[in-house]
Amino acid sequence: MTNMPSFEPTTKKEEIKESFKQFAWETLKIIIISLVIIFPVRYYLIQPFYVKGQSMEPNFHDNEYLIINEIGYRFNNPERGDIVVFKYPKNPSEFYIKRVIGLPGERIKITDGEVTIFNAENPNGKVLDESSYLAPGTETSGKLETNLGANEFFVLGDNRSSSKDSRYFGTVDKEFIVGKTWIRGWPFNRIKIFEKQNY
Repeated sequence: MTNMPSFEPTTKKEEIKESFKQFAWETLKIIIISLVIIFPVRYYLIQPFYVKGQSMEPNFHDNEYLIINEIGYRFNNPERGDIVVFKYPKNPSEFYIKRVIGLPGERIKITDGEVTIFNAENPNGKVLDESSYLAPGTETSGKLETNLGANEFFVLGDNRSSSKDSRYFGTVDKEFIVGKTWIRGWPFNRIKIFEKQNY
């Protein structure tokens, strides 16, 4: 009786090769799809940011991890109370985080530890109530008065005694504002979604 040649080893090798090709292709598709989703999200919609320094204490601490909403300000202007990340006007390679206090077209006056806003609704001025986010007894040091241009914002740190802000480097043009603080993702015991500040 003549023995027939066996083709089983060749078939198994081909199956393994084909399986590997399928696995490689599926993996490549997942990577491509992930990049297509993640790249625009990372560069055009949201961006991670680490807090550095003490200028926003007690609300933000050094090394906290934040997610910044970048797309919102493409359609709307920052509002009073928004916590924004922006490029430092005197060195755009540096990024700062501060709170928006004054809006375009307003006049801001700081005196006797208080911030007064002058605008169409308050032509005689209104002292800003910041008790909901400033530590008790906090005063805004300095004495100044400034008028904001069409695209200018006045920003202050919540830790008024240890903040380099618009009292020192002036107003921030909208083009320097990267985005609005949306989520604090770290540390876990301080995770928070930030909502609009009501005055």
